[in-house]
Amino acid sequence: MATGLKDVDYGLEKIMADAQDFLPLLGTDYVELYVGNAKQSAHYYKTAWGFQSLAYAGLETGMKDRTSYVLVQDKIRLVLTTPMTPDSPINEHIRKHGDGVKVIALWVPDAKKAWEETTKRGAKSFMEPVREEDEHGYVVRSGIHTYGETVHIFVERDNYKGAFMPGFKPWKSHYNPPPTGLKFIDHMVGNGAGAR
Repeated sequence: MATGLKDVDYGLEKIMADAQDFLPLLGTDYVELYVGNAKQSAHYYKTAWGFQSLAYAGLETGMKDRTSYVLVQDKIRLVLTTPMTPDSPINEHIRKHGDGVKVIALWVPDAKKAWEETTKRGAKSFMEPVREEDEHGYVVRSGIHTYGETVHIFVERDNYKGAFMPGFKPWKSHYNPPPTGLKFIDHMVGNGAGAR
């Protein structure tokens, strides 16, 4: 048994006064799943888990390669995306992995700085900062590769007042079951098979 050691309660105060958070996160912005049938998947998440319709993107909104339905419950936003062409990288991802998470989007105060700080520390770039805008304002997004084929997208949205982001329109549905009580995403885990 070790003796002479002092218990320390670190709490939430900085241990090192000069330490700075190089990647301040404001929360999970959305989680995007690549799925074989986004409309059917949206119905499932609404029926089984009490999600509500929020936004839609597809041919009607000018998106030609995919269709996406955005669902919401409290602070959780899910984007369910289906490819519209057989040679789509989304289709290849689904063939390889089945339906599942592709994007974990993190809400940040500055997407350009988040990308710069992570890539200069060794993260592999997925998407350089890009500003996307429409009549409701603009968002800035950037991204890095994480594990496997999953990516983190940094989303800066303080200057956007639309339903979700540019390219999406509000999705009005008469079918919105009551919420089941889900509040927010508190953590995410990446599982992988080890070598044997």
